[in-house]
Amino acid sequence: METVSLNGAVTGEGEGLVLLHPIGLDQSFWGALPVMLGQGRRILRLDLRGHGRSDIGSARAPIEAYAADVVEAIRHYGMGKPTVLGLSFGGMIAQTLALNHPGSISKLIACGCPGGIPEEARPVLRERGLAAERDGMESIVPTTIERWFTSSFTSPIVERVRERLRTDTVESWSDGWHAISNFNAFPRLASLDMPTLIVSGEKDAATSPAASKALAEAIPNAQLVTLPGAPHMMQLETSGLFIETVGQFLAGHPVDAA
Repeated sequence: METVSLNGAVTGEGEGLVLLHPIGLDQSFWGALPVMLGQGRRILRLDLRGHGRSDIGSARAPIEAYAADVVEAIRHYGMGKPTVLGLSFGGMIAQTLALNHPGSISKLIACGCPGGIPEEARPVLRERGLAAERDGMESIVPTTIERWFTSSFTSPIVERVRERLRTDTVESWSDGWHAISNFNAFPRLASLDMPTLIVSGEKDAATSPAASKALAEAIPNAQLVTLPGAPHMMQLETSGLFIETVGQFLAGHPVDAA
């Protein structure tokens, strides 16, 4: 499978942690997490293929290709056998990586993502990409912001997200949604035997708490936590609670489920 060399940023030394961002964003949208969890850890933030400063690669690449890119990046950046944390699209890629390359990671953290896309929902998700192909990236920004944040959140970070989306290429956005539309890890999730944390947002309009619960139930011994008041972009709007939850899991402590 053709892989893309991913642009990444490494900070710190110690136990490895790899961060995989949502569709349309890049490695800079993790809030204070790299700093707050950086003590004693080597953190690798990646731009997924077609995002940030990473090349786009082949058109309509499947999610398995995105995961293969990450495996190559883990090797390239000397991350050993790290924990992989993915959010939204990044969480689906993280699941795929754990299934297809289980020897490459030690722990899995999947946030704001399901374990698969139902057949009836696939055309809807492909349409999110096709809409941008027809009408440009500006056309998808309002509805995306509505899905990602609560209406009461007025931080400047929302404008940063808007600008990032506006400047994405239509090709990378549409390719990502086509990859998402075909994602289905459920048939194989029972084979995972690594420590796993599933993080859900109570107010996530893109991935419901019920979908996160179904994902956690499909993975043996997975821990599930639902963050009160958290939307889809939980790492930005409820960053303190998100960082605390991830930190507890990384430290080997039980995470308080909600």
